[in-house]
Amino acid sequence: MAARASAPSISIPKDAVDTTVTVGSRSVGLTNLGKTFFPKAGLTKRDLLQYYADVSPLLLPHLRDRAMVMKRYPHGAEGEFFFMKRTPAGAPAWLKRCTITHDSGNVIDFPIVDDLAALLWIVNLGCIDLNQWYATCDDVDRPDYLHFDLDPVKDSVHGPTPFDVVRAAALALKSALDDLKMPSFAKTSGSNGIHVYIPIARGPEQHDVWRFAKALSLTLAGQRPDILTAEYKIAKRPLGRVLVDYNQNAWGRTLASVYSVRPTPRATVSTPVSWEEIERGITIDDFRVDNVRERLARTGDLWAPLLAKTKRVKLERFL
Repeated sequence: MAARASAPSISIPKDAVDTTVTVGSRSVGLTNLGKTFFPKAGLTKRDLLQYYADVSPLLLPHLRDRAMVMKRYPHGAEGEFFFMKRTPAGAPAWLKRCTITHDSGNVIDFPIVDDLAALLWIVNLGCIDLNQWYATCDDVDRPDYLHFDLDPVKDSVHGPTPFDVVRAAALALKSALDDLKMPSFAKTSGSNGIHVYIPIARGPEQHDVWRFAKALSLTLAGQRPDILTAEYKIAKRPLGRVLVDYNQNAWGRTLASVYSVRPTPRATVSTPVSWEEIERGITIDDFRVDNVRERLARTGDLWAPLLAKTKRVKLERFL
């Protein structure tokens, strides 16, 4: 049975500009709560923080023990953003860190979002969406899932490939994974595509996971050139197709997490969906900050199987 959300654990004051909330033994300062973060949707920074507090029982298990890459929008969804990896000076002492050594020799202490206090702290920095590492901090080179980012090809004249083609691409990918007896779970990207994840048993290093994803993507694109491409050079991608983006499995890359709000006009949310829903026809705009909480109360966490220790694919047999 899918895990279900419990009642909100905190309520952020609606009339406060700044406030401090207490989460267990920890205090978190929240600032500029009335600042408009989504002008077209009429949502403030407070609304964003309250959304994350409300969905935290389902969200946090997918973030725990993983380094978090911060993508900060200090002026809201329509403002400039910047990436930050290193935990900033002045972060609370109780915030956990994940120390990762890069090939350059640079050692970076990433923050870990493993409880509600940490979640509120990072969102208060202006992180609209959440981008966690693919592997847990005890072994950052060995992920416990692989994924495919189905991204509609677009250009300035024709715009993006229609979303019905993205749904068809997702179903074609699912069919290929079914043939390999790989369980797969889908979510809207919250932006313009669909993410498909496969739980794997830890063992292969990130490069080997990437290598498998690339091989399957190229094979699938060769079988369905009418809707798919695996061409990584933007100028060579045929219009009207969907990119099977295997390169998102490369070391150090991240995707927006499940239940992440995205910096879109309607404050859309990266939301788990069933394959039946994809067949029936969903759209990105079906899942937003203003309605996802009610959906989760009905469905629970459709991605709970990705957290299970059992029934994970042993990828070594395909390498």
